[in-house]
Amino acid sequence: MHRPRRGQTGRVSELEWVTPDIELRAPVMVLALEGLFDAAEAATNALTWLQTNRPVETVAAVDPDGFFDFATNRPTVSIVDGRRVLGWQQNEFVALRDSAAQHDLVVLHGIEPDVRWQTFVDLVVEVIERTGCEFVATVGAFPEPVPHTRTPFVFGSTSNSALAARLGLSRPQYQGPTGIVGVLTQRLDSMGLPTVALRVGVPHYLTNARHPRSTLALLRHLEHVLGFPTHHELLEDEVQQWQALHDRAVGTDAQAEAFVRMLEDEFDRRAEAMVTSGEDLGRAFEEFLREHRGDGDAEDPEAP
Repeated sequence: MHRPRRGQTGRVSELEWVTPDIELRAPVMVLALEGLFDAAEAATNALTWLQTNRPVETVAAVDPDGFFDFATNRPTVSIVDGRRVLGWQQNEFVALRDSAAQHDLVVLHGIEPDVRWQTFVDLVVEVIERTGCEFVATVGAFPEPVPHTRTPFVFGSTSNSALAARLGLSRPQYQGPTGIVGVLTQRLDSMGLPTVALRVGVPHYLTNARHPRSTLALLRHLEHVLGFPTHHELLEDEVQQWQALHDRAVGTDAQAEAFVRMLEDEFDRRAEAMVTSGEDLGRAFEEFLREHRGDGDAEDPEAP
């Protein structure tokens, strides 16, 4: 468990820097948090996959002690080499690099805290500023009426009008209870830091099961926009295995089969009007960042 340290002012910091002076190339932060907006864990699984089979460098970690109700989110105990080891909720920032990418990534795959959201957001912003991230992408997953037999759409939204126009994104329209990502996005908007929220649909009748198709869709979209290789194609075998399981479950109920066919027809109609070039998305993203660096002015998040 990470313990807080005292800084030069004597104030206890709940952010432990492992690599405080890390040098990154045009870094971008990508984050997903377990919780309300991580249906079937599709979003956090995408960031787990992103870190698989590549070098990972820990940048910083948040001490969990002041952010979780451990009676609800309990630590775990395991036996390792004959010794009992406690596992605590972790919110770690790691750096990923790839020579084929134009950006290094700072990734937060963590758990939404129970309390003190504003303080937690302060720590995330500290990491963003100290590592020099020029853009933040949040990823989430929501139950939607989509069939398990199709790769779901990924929808993006941003409060930055220039970024919305460049990438063809929508402006946020959601009203209602939000998660800590909503609190973070509001803070970043006020700072003028470009932020985009990527949301993938998960079949609403499968939210208690894994759905790697949704994870694959997020990875593919992240690769298109950020130009960072995700090797999403290696997920195809897992996608097919889980589809076979879902097919068998649906196949035992004639009404469920008819319902899935209806969802497929509706999905295919929508797909015909939503074909976008991944290369065009990536090119537009890089053009936006060049313009944003060049003018140095913060984009007004409320601009029409």
